[in-house]
Amino acid sequence: MNPNEPAASPVPPVNAEEEFTAFMRAYQDTVFATAVRLTANRAQAEDIAQEVFLRAHARFAQLRASPTAGGWLKTVATNLALNHLTRYRNRWRFFSELRREETGEGPGPEVEFAAPDEPRAPVEAAERRAQVEQALAALPDHQRVPLVLFHYEDLPYDEIAARLGVSLAKVKTDLFRGRAALAAALRGAGSPHDSFSR
Repeated sequence: MNPNEPAASPVPPVNAEEEFTAFMRAYQDTVFATAVRLTANRAQAEDIAQEVFLRAHARFAQLRASPTAGGWLKTVATNLALNHLTRYRNRWRFFSELRREETGEGPGPEVEFAAPDEPRAPVEAAERRAQVEQALAALPDHQRVPLVLFHYEDLPYDEIAARLGVSLAKVKTDLFRGRAALAAALRGAGSPHDSFSR
């Protein structure tokens, strides 16, 4: 080491609270979006997001270097939102189970949303996403929640049924009707809609 060179300044230690704040900022949009899609209520989603990060703070020693931290946060947000809907919403009601032998009506074919022919400008894409989010929030719980779990959280039918405590046929029916209602709302808003089939 050359004595004429200035000594390198030591790297200041990172305060754990500052590190957690940075962690929270990195994931807060994802956590909030997950909660608001399920609850369709910004105030409730904020409460859920706060609870998610309280739990994350308690486990931060394990989460800080975990490559799966984002997935853990989304799972906790999803579970808290579902718990909230189940426990605290008096208007949470599912349609009665549909039986083919009683009604002759089944889930039917999946509704395909038209895909755009050409790539759209980022502003148009953002506007389209906002229209989808608005239409989704307007759906009743029994349609919105399965749609969010299926299309945003990538859960299979059977897991959605297990989480919501309903039959597989009920999930498929609610998804079918939810997609149809969403498509109608987007057509009414004049929006070319994205694909919601899988």
